[in-house]
Amino acid sequence: MTVVPYKEAQSSKKEQVAKMFDNISQRYDFLNHFLSLGIDKGWRKKAIRLLQASHPKIVLDVATGTGDFALEALRLNPDKVIGVDISEGMLEMGRKKIVTRGLSNKIELRSGDSENLPFEENKFDAVTVAFGVRNFENLETGLQEIFRVLKPGATVVILEFSRPQKFPFKQLYNVYFKGILPKIGQLISKDKAAYTYLPESVEAFPDGVEFERILQKVGFKNTACIPLTFGISSIYTGRK
Repeated sequence: MTVVPYKEAQSSKKEQVAKMFDNISQRYDFLNHFLSLGIDKGWRKKAIRLLQASHPKIVLDVATGTGDFALEALRLNPDKVIGVDISEGMLEMGRKKIVTRGLSNKIELRSGDSENLPFEENKFDAVTVAFGVRNFENLETGLQEIFRVLKPGATVVILEFSRPQKFPFKQLYNVYFKGILPKIGQLISKDKAAYTYLPESVEAFPDGVEFERILQKVGFKNTACIPLTFGISSIYTGRK
């Protein structure tokens, strides 16, 4: 069964996800760092470091949101980072950050569908995704699109939530992620569905070895999974 934010709505998952992120865009950055206790910043840094050896010059950040991963990608000294997202609300917040920091010449944020990327084949030296693939309406289609726009030999780096497996962290995680986090998220964001959808979408996501198999199915080679912080998140890599 497909997990969606607004269970009573008749619209598609894609439409509901766009609406949800539009609704929480004003408070997203604060909640993201607050609810993760700031750990998410370190996760992004570690993920981007995996691309340092390849010196990518043109980077695509899929499901870019407010542009945090695109901003982190500047550590690679690329010529250009292009971020795409289906939520105009999130893109608007991201563009404000980029303008404020004087980085409009380096980062461009565009409205775009991850399952129908508006780019030619073999364009990008690297593709990144942070906490976005579990929101794809069709996971394989989105990954196939990422594969299509990557140059041969180039790497995708995907940062995504996963589920801790070891005692006692698994139990502590479940109490926080399923009980405490949705209540705090609802209180601050005023959108009950968004922070109920978060743990539900993580629970439904095929993490670990299963996700690696999907990457391999769409054509990626040399796939790897790096668990972070007792398995709360994982970095996945694959080469075209």
